[in-house]
Amino acid sequence: MRILILVFIYIYCFLISAKAIKAQSIQHISGKVVNSNNELMMGNAALLSVRDSTLINQNDFLDGIFELSAINEKEVILKLTSVEFTDTFLRIVYEGKENINLGTVLVRENNNQLNEVVIRSQTPLLKYASNGTIEVNVANTLLSTSSSVNELLGRVPNVVVSEGQISVLGKGEAIIYLNGILISNDRFAAIPISQIAKIEVISNPSSKYDAEGKAVINIITKKNVTSGIMGTASQQITVSEFAGTSTNTLLDFNYNKDKISFIGNYGLQLGKGRELLYTTRTRPDPSEYMQSILTTDWKRKFNNYSNFGFGLQYTFSDSNYISLEYSGNIEDLAGVVENRNSIKTNTDTSFYTTDVAKNDVRLNQFANLNYNAITDAMGSSLFVGVQYSNYNGTIKDLIDENGLVNEDNTERYLKNNADNAINIINTQADYSNKLSEDSKLEAGAKLSYATIKTGSDFLISEDRDGEFEFNNDLSSDFKYKEKISAAYINYSNLHGSKLNYSLGIRSELTNYELNTTANGNQKFKRNYADFFPNLLLNMTLSDEIKLHASYVSRITRPRYQALNPYVIYQDPFTTIEGNPNLKPEKVHAFEIGAMYNKFDFKVGYTYKIDPISGAALRGNTPNSYILRSLNMEKEHNYFASVSRSFATKWWNSTNTASISYSKSIDNTYSFALGATKPQIYLYSNNTFTIPDLFKVQLLAWYLGDKSYGVRHENSRSTVTLGIERSFFDNDLKLNFSANDIFRGFNLSGDYEVGQTQIYYHRTLTTNYFKLAATYSFGNSKKSDYKKNEIEQTENNRAR
Repeated sequence: MRILILVFIYIYCFLISAKAIKAQSIQHISGKVVNSNNELMMGNAALLSVRDSTLINQNDFLDGIFELSAINEKEVILKLTSVEFTDTFLRIVYEGKENINLGTVLVRENNNQLNEVVIRSQTPLLKYASNGTIEVNVANTLLSTSSSVNELLGRVPNVVVSEGQISVLGKGEAIIYLNGILISNDRFAAIPISQIAKIEVISNPSSKYDAEGKAVINIITKKNVTSGIMGTASQQITVSEFAGTSTNTLLDFNYNKDKISFIGNYGLQLGKGRELLYTTRTRPDPSEYMQSILTTDWKRKFNNYSNFGFGLQYTFSDSNYISLEYSGNIEDLAGVVENRNSIKTNTDTSFYTTDVAKNDVRLNQFANLNYNAITDAMGSSLFVGVQYSNYNGTIKDLIDENGLVNEDNTERYLKNNADNAINIINTQADYSNKLSEDSKLEAGAKLSYATIKTGSDFLISEDRDGEFEFNNDLSSDFKYKEKISAAYINYSNLHGSKLNYSLGIRSELTNYELNTTANGNQKFKRNYADFFPNLLLNMTLSDEIKLHASYVSRITRPRYQALNPYVIYQDPFTTIEGNPNLKPEKVHAFEIGAMYNKFDFKVGYTYKIDPISGAALRGNTPNSYILRSLNMEKEHNYFASVSRSFATKWWNSTNTASISYSKSIDNTYSFALGATKPQIYLYSNNTFTIPDLFKVQLLAWYLGDKSYGVRHENSRSTVTLGIERSFFDNDLKLNFSANDIFRGFNLSGDYEVGQTQIYYHRTLTTNYFKLAATYSFGNSKKSDYKKNEIEQTENNRAR
């Protein structure tokens, strides 16, 4: 790290000595738009070329404040447009300042005001920041037709969603933020897609972000109304040959009058879902030969998959407000899980069928109380918040099991009754002190306390209507208490016009106690402290070239249920169990990047200590296997990527290509070490606009084969095509899309552990047709509601 800093200082000094001039171009323009009554306006800010009036950059603004970045021009024309005021033009010339703040721009009102601004121009899907962050526009793109945030993130460039894990290529698992505040997976699942404006993919997070995760995905919602009511109602119908039909009804609205703001949303999913897993396990050694061919078919029925929420905000003044929010979601899941396991050994041939009638209900609830204030004229801010989260789940599954062993029939019935309760309390305070126009000091602290209680009872009977007897081997109780104290400090500074840097450190103290009755009474207790430094350097070499370099250290703690060794039953020889011996995964990540004109280049290296993985390990009986999370020893990952976006009046395109190389090392679980080879990733998102008619949107990505020593993963891809038409001045939008047209998205691969060769192939409900209708209503004109929530990494681990 010291060498990296010295290299940048050397380059900087060399450039200063070689060139006696500073960057002679405008990089950033900002300002505030008001009318003669000092009311904040909304509209569009566009930068035009002085030579031919071509569009350079543009952005919408809803609360009077506009910002335009990555300009790289010596002279531009700023055009402010809106139905609230007449078109306003300003000529801006470089006069020694890269960052220009125009202050307050007074505009003349338009006498023919409408209820809303309609922006018809094309805006780029993707924007690149000099620090490696990418910003993805969601509104009015194919991304906005997603049924859920999970599906939406799977369509974002450089983001991979697989088996419930959200990862950023080259970095690893990401944590999710909403408007700059950390949220849980259950919380982000309840965000209305219609309210999402854009998504930031932050690959090099500073110390102000929680250390739980290798990257940060920040979801930014549209700002809500200050006068009147505004909302959207959406109905989606999804038809899949593989899974069946499902519907998704979404409603969100905002109301504001004077100093009181109110928001609410409700979503309901009904219908069917499906997931199919094919697995083979083979021990080729003749002395203990065994082959198991297992299919597991999850045929889900959504009795009531709903999310809900409302928030109330009181604004004391323009500089401070207090907000209270309650939200939650219900998952009432029925259906059946069908398991079929054919086993051959040297002595026996057996076949087992296990049908699990699902009756699972989960209720998650969250309450937030937050205070936010601007503390001085420089823009320093204070945030204080407290949050309570509650997860309650009940399982009442009936398992019908039949076996055929060497022509002898067996049959038995099992009941699995389980209760799960998780309670989490978080308190947090953050202060940002703007020391000057070029420097900022941020500091904060957080305290979280989590308690988890799980009881799982298995009862077995030879007769469905007979007496069920309690089974000690499969049943268990689990208790877990955890307290995490965290504090951080981060300093950022712009040094001259060429170099800016950010330096910070975060400390976290973890204390936990785990008790379980699985495999006998077990108790685990541990205290540990960690420090996570980070450094980010940005340098401008010229108007066309910008460099950045970063070092980030992070941690990933195991999810609570991954620690819980209770049994999820599939068949007599297959169970899923947690691992109370799991250790946190620690990461050190380095990255160097360059922006050249419209291209974004990155190369990086990530070193993982105790990386969390998973495998099917042999159980206590010869043919049994346990699917369990575990720690590898270490992992090395290298990556390089290049991205390019462009936009014309009728075509908007974003393209990314990357290559990565990973190698995992294990000296504990007897993984057979195999070949390692690079993995290719290609992404393209295109929108074609036929003026006054419709939009055609095409998204495609490909993730190649991955071999990293202990495992091989096969390639997967998807192609999605959509068409959208607007009616009634854009109040009504109809969208038809075909997802995963060529059925290329399947999760499959193979590995060898403990002399067992394992192959798996998972099919998900990704190939479908969807029809969506979205209606926008209301009479609002301006926006003001600000939604903040407290950091809650612990909630991400509740799943």
